[in-house]
Amino acid sequence: MSVEFPDNAPSAMFTLIAGPTASGKSKLAMEIAQARDAIIVNADSMQVYRDLKVLTARPDDADCAAVPHHLYGFRDGAEPYSVAAWLEDMAPIVAAARGGGAPLIIVGGTGLYFKALVEGLSPVPEIPEEIRSHWRAEAMARGGPALHGILRERDPKMAERLQPSDPQRIARALEVLDATGRSLLDWQADAGQPLIQADEAECIYLSPPRERLYARCDARWDHMMASGALEEVERLIERRLDASLPIMRAVGVRPLAAYLCGALDLETARSDAQTETRRYAKRQLTWARKHMISWKSILA
Repeated sequence: MSVEFPDNAPSAMFTLIAGPTASGKSKLAMEIAQARDAIIVNADSMQVYRDLKVLTARPDDADCAAVPHHLYGFRDGAEPYSVAAWLEDMAPIVAAARGGGAPLIIVGGTGLYFKALVEGLSPVPEIPEEIRSHWRAEAMARGGPALHGILRERDPKMAERLQPSDPQRIARALEVLDATGRSLLDWQADAGQPLIQADEAECIYLSPPRERLYARCDARWDHMMASGALEEVERLIERRLDASLPIMRAVGVRPLAAYLCGALDLETARSDAQTETRRYAKRQLTWARKHMISWKSILA
């Protein structure tokens, strides 16, 4: 896969590559980075964690030796990471590029990271720890559907934006509502200054045909299982991390953990993990159709 750019393209400094899981983003990023002597920067919310190298398909040692990679595997799984934290980590990297450094190839599957990068982030105030802890505990004890019912009563418009199966974002909406008295939707309408303007970046979205993408998702799981995915999840379980942490909800962790705990047989766990991955890819495609309509779509 390759993409041709005009010699005078204004995107020489910033290239943004998004797409669903298993669409070939990392391969394209390597091609462009090597052609431009550029740096690759991660925009995937799970590839930031050092605990999940196999399950998140992080770039391997050979790729990292060939091209500089930033913001990969640098956070401990016990530490929650957010889009706000990612923007803080991105700011000096973008500033260095603007100051005469190497071009940046920013690649990943987390659409919200890209949205915040080019549109700015809502200036939500710091949430008191007691409120944050309360809703995290409620999410663990009651689950997403129950919390979604609470949010639907208190903030129906925000509830419409969230799935009952997403307890982290529901808890976030409730904690913001409790702490500020305002809906998260209101805060989101007051976006801050973006780090990169959309019109100064080449924005690429890889969009394979659905059946091809799903086949790649299934094949990737076979490769992950052969490359140590089970051992990776076993080490994660041994750490006894809070189940509400983002890393514990990474695609594939739940079914593999269920197998390791004796609740599923291995074939069912593998099949469930493949199903999770295909559903995640579908959600990514749906998100992109709504939020990335101006990006250059490439049939991967």
